[in-house]
Amino acid sequence: MKQATEKNRQDLKKSRRWVVKIGSALLTADGSGLDQEAIADWVKQIAALRTQGREIVLVSSGAVAEGMKRLGWTKRPHTLFEQQAAAAVGQMGLVQAYESCFQQHDIHTAQVLLTHEDLSDRQRYLNARSTLRSLLGLGVVPVVNENDTVVTDEIRFGDNDTLAALVANLIEADALIILTDQQGLFDKDPRTNSDAKLVHEASAEDEALEQMVGGSGDLGRGGMLTKLRAARLASRSGTATVITHGRTPEVLTQVRAGDEVGTYLQPGQVPLVARKQWLAGHLQLQGKLTLDDGAVKVLRDSGRSLLPVGVVAVEGNFKRGEAVACVDGQGKEIARGLVNYSSEETSKIMGRPSSELESVLGYVDEAELIHRDNLVLC
Repeated sequence: MKQATEKNRQDLKKSRRWVVKIGSALLTADGSGLDQEAIADWVKQIAALRTQGREIVLVSSGAVAEGMKRLGWTKRPHTLFEQQAAAAVGQMGLVQAYESCFQQHDIHTAQVLLTHEDLSDRQRYLNARSTLRSLLGLGVVPVVNENDTVVTDEIRFGDNDTLAALVANLIEADALIILTDQQGLFDKDPRTNSDAKLVHEASAEDEALEQMVGGSGDLGRGGMLTKLRAARLASRSGTATVITHGRTPEVLTQVRAGDEVGTYLQPGQVPLVARKQWLAGHLQLQGKLTLDDGAVKVLRDSGRSLLPVGVVAVEGNFKRGEAVACVDGQGKEIARGLVNYSSEETSKIMGRPSSELESVLGYVDEAELIHRDNLVLC
């Protein structure tokens, strides 16, 4: 069962570990190249947070936009390989800018490029987690970006808001600070509605918020909707999110002080255990199991394991240990988890009680199709 937390802005004063995400439009001033002065200012604020005992992971967009500037392109390319070429060129300038600014405060940085596969493979997920935590322990500021040069359309995060939320899950951050080119989340699109009002504080789980958000700009792939969804994803590990304008003077200092800047989205549930955080953030599912009403009720109300008898249909080609979605009869996803049997085996044992597994398969690995420790509700 989901449980509400009692977090509010004042908890930011004593929060210890932050993920700070800076968007492309802010970093590149809507396409005019990297804004070195703005970068220096954010770095100065991060350095101040560091002296106050906070650990910071910086998730930075801007590689493609900076590459476009260096290559003389005025419009974001549509083909993936051109975007990857721009990212490869632009990443050099992005890293140089951060390294130079942080060195002025005697702070070491580390470039960390991640792909979806790094966070969907259990072992690589744990390796990434250990590396980031080690860097923080060494007093280093990791600068994280999607590895645009090697990802494909099928496995890319789609935007750095999602990446930042997954990193927040990965390191169990207290707060996710998303710096954008808007004041925060409004009750209607402020670009077309002069009477739009800023939402100062809400629950990340509030379904009404999704009706309020708009689209994205030319440089970024993520709009306010992706930021809201990122906040919900971060909420799964008990992380609070602040969405605010990155050009506000001393914006990070104000957030740290608990000042009412931007939109504060409190997590709607207590933190999940680390393994279930990973499952909840699993973007690339290998298959789908349709459950009967009884199995849906058991998962939702009792938190028990999924047994083969509750499955009525199997889709996809998955192996033992891979992630699958569990949906109800209307196709709504209710859970996801790691299966103990392949798709071929699952098709043979679905609808059958666990006592018959050996007679059907000739062996039994596990009585459960998905153990409750490897299952997370959506």
